[in-house]
Amino acid sequence: MYLEHLSLTDFRSYTQVDLTLTPGVTVLVGSNGLGKTNLVESIGYLATLSSHRVSQDGPLLRFGTDRALIRAQLVRAEQKVMVELEINATRANRARINRANPVRSRDILGLCRTVLFAPEDLALVKGDPGNRRRFLDDLLVVLSPMHAGTRSDYDRVLKQRNALLKSARSQHFSRSGVSESHLSTLDVWDEHLAIAAANLLSARLDLLNRLRPHMAEAYAQLTDGSKLLRAIYRSSLDELADGDRPVTSDGASPDTLGEPQSGVAGVETDFPDLSLLSVEELTEKYRVELVRSRTKELERGMSLVGPHRDELDLLLGLAPARGYASHGESWSIALALRLASFHVLDEDKHVEGNQPILILDDVFAELDAQRRRKLAVMVASAEQVLVTAAVGEDIPEELSGSTVQVIPGGVVCDE
Repeated sequence: MYLEHLSLTDFRSYTQVDLTLTPGVTVLVGSNGLGKTNLVESIGYLATLSSHRVSQDGPLLRFGTDRALIRAQLVRAEQKVMVELEINATRANRARINRANPVRSRDILGLCRTVLFAPEDLALVKGDPGNRRRFLDDLLVVLSPMHAGTRSDYDRVLKQRNALLKSARSQHFSRSGVSESHLSTLDVWDEHLAIAAANLLSARLDLLNRLRPHMAEAYAQLTDGSKLLRAIYRSSLDELADGDRPVTSDGASPDTLGEPQSGVAGVETDFPDLSLLSVEELTEKYRVELVRSRTKELERGMSLVGPHRDELDLLLGLAPARGYASHGESWSIALALRLASFHVLDEDKHVEGNQPILILDDVFAELDAQRRRKLAVMVASAEQVLVTAAVGEDIPEELSGSTVQVIPGGVVCDE
């Protein structure tokens, strides 16, 4: 797959911009603040319906406007598809495929596949567990758009259940006790949560098993190979079986959670491998843990069981990467995660010619010369690679290709 043409209207800093691209490597060069990242952000948004920079759509609209438009001409094998996405400030976003009638924005998921690495990805290593959970979930949606429903179903159930627990907690503190009505309604939401949680957890675990070998190989290729990169999924099912852990006010794991407390050696063997269980077996485990945790959940007014509390431990050698990896190692780990994502998507052969577009946003300026060359060699064979850089000298010779000059309000393609 490659992007043949991109057109933006009132997206970020652009009133209107049109960019024609070809397969292979294209380097977008321009001073900081001119809009290089805005261009690649729009492509990533088209693929995932989310931005790697902001959590809300508002900042994507050019200041003073109430809508933005992304148009992309994509080529997969011998087929071309036109995808249009309208981002609205006051109503639901809309999309069109090949200029047909408008459809829901989520209906375009899967048409444009990208893997985007940006400086914000350091949070995958150094940030709180929510960043790593979101990494898995975003990749799930790109890999299989049906998981957008899996994710939204879980979020909806969790929101409703937390509201009920909060209401029950308020009633309890008013000394009237928790009503039978609250308890019976909670039983219903427990069942909904168990089913939704099992589906999301099963999908995450399957994805992680596919990612692991690619992560380890990519990290070894980027470095001298002296340390092994591993990823271990820690579920709230395991944590609660081992004793309840503290939570933040929103029910998510605090920043300090997810790191081994007494050496790493036991992390992989303390609990059974949940990936070996079926969705039905995971559902039953959640049912049991929800019953076991009910008193504590009612006391705290929040859900203590579920994938929203899980952690993806990244281990470098025997030490947790978070807190122990150097800045250079952290960059290499984040790159390895994205490169592993690329390979998992590339291995997915459900659609012919569906290799993802690889986007490297302001990556090479942060790498030493040796890692620049290694990364360049690793990505040069991708069908389409889009790279942004403030100065062309940051790009290794191994990634020679087309150059696009980004200027205030627009672009100029080199002949």
